[in-house]
Amino acid sequence: MKQFLPYYIGLILFCSIVVGAQGQSLESTSSNVLSFEEFIGQVKRHHPLIKQADLQLGFGEAELLKSRGSFDPKIEVDYDRKDFKGTEYYDVLNATFKIPTWYGLEFKANFEENTGQFLDPSLTVPDGGLYSAGVSLSLARGLLMNERMATLKQAKLFREQSKADRELLVNQILYEASQAYLRWLEAYNEQQIYQNFLENAELRFRGVKRSVETGEMAAIDSVEAKIILQDRLLNLEAATLKTIKASLKLSNFLWIDDVPLELKQTVIPISPEPGIMATFLGTDSLWIAGTPIEEHPKLRSLDLKLQSLRVDRALKRNQLLPQLDVQYNFITEDASTVNSLDTDNYKAGLTFSLPLFLRKERGALKLANLKLRETSFERTSATVSIQNKIEAANREIISLATQNELVGAMVNNYRELLRAEERKFQLGESSLFLVNSREQKLIDARLKANMLNVKALEAQAGLLNAIGRSPIEPLED
Repeated sequence: MKQFLPYYIGLILFCSIVVGAQGQSLESTSSNVLSFEEFIGQVKRHHPLIKQADLQLGFGEAELLKSRGSFDPKIEVDYDRKDFKGTEYYDVLNATFKIPTWYGLEFKANFEENTGQFLDPSLTVPDGGLYSAGVSLSLARGLLMNERMATLKQAKLFREQSKADRELLVNQILYEASQAYLRWLEAYNEQQIYQNFLENAELRFRGVKRSVETGEMAAIDSVEAKIILQDRLLNLEAATLKTIKASLKLSNFLWIDDVPLELKQTVIPISPEPGIMATFLGTDSLWIAGTPIEEHPKLRSLDLKLQSLRVDRALKRNQLLPQLDVQYNFITEDASTVNSLDTDNYKAGLTFSLPLFLRKERGALKLANLKLRETSFERTSATVSIQNKIEAANREIISLATQNELVGAMVNNYRELLRAEERKFQLGESSLFLVNSREQKLIDARLKANMLNVKALEAQAGLLNAIGRSPIEPLED
């Protein structure tokens, strides 16, 4: 046994160096490193779903522009002519210029020029045509609330709601991207752990095999060492496959100029510090600084939806009123002077209508009230859910910080136990089985430390998702 003393001392030193250096090997500073900050920055700039989320703002602006079109001035020209066998039956021209306004008031200017042998007497006008100017007004239905007013109000609310919805979409994309990176980081760290301990198993197997050949150890010990080596190889292969699959999922978020990218296997991740990650994602300032729950994009979106539904309910209530429209137009054959407008020359009218049962209007109002109540319940439920989600995320961050401290101490203790067991094995006071058992405990502790470290980072991303905010501004066109 003494003749192999230098060999075992070298083995112990090598194992100690490998075990002690594992924490640094997981954070290599290779030029092929893809950091979390670089990855998320790439997602922000190039991911097509980020650009798609920005389109939400475009939808809101387009709806607002469309609704404002209801108040655009309008020119209407109606021309009708009939000739038969050389006889001009009629030649009717009616040109109108209308200006809709906010309430149920509309200004109108009109020009008529009508001729013909069989012209309707009511359409007879002077030879130079007839001019008219006046207003039409809804005195009941449509006065304080009408379709034009409701559409414009709802379009303004929709534009603001699209901003909140865009923020939620971007937040979800960044959360899913963060999860993909952290799953890749966990798989890569696991692969590195098994790779390092595989080197231990290979060195130990060669030493045991040499001792068996010289008769210092029983042949069964080489079988045990071989089984441990095979187990390490199996674990490493599974971890390698896990890393490859995780990198392929990560590639789903890598784009440049609408072209998808594939992550090379030579590129490795680097574990960000929780504090740096919190600053980068904005979770250290968005909620912890005291952002009120009402600022959550989901609640803002629901509040705006409630306002839009209230506008719709006001419109439906207005539909219960009778239709009472009046119009008055001054008539003149000389439009060059204002003095030609005379109250003795006018054209006026009144329109009245009222459904006897109002079943359509009452049904529409009932539906509007039900939708309003439904959204109100949704808003109440969402408030409680968001509060609990944020509280859970904050508590998870605190708990995982404590767990990481404990597991870090466990790793150090298991490392010391392994070193002690290796020294006893070198002195002939232990067995290969006990050394492997100690090493397996250290491997399990290292894997648990890796898992908890990634969970702590995921908790920061989870807090961002719970807050619902987006740390990036909309992309400019």
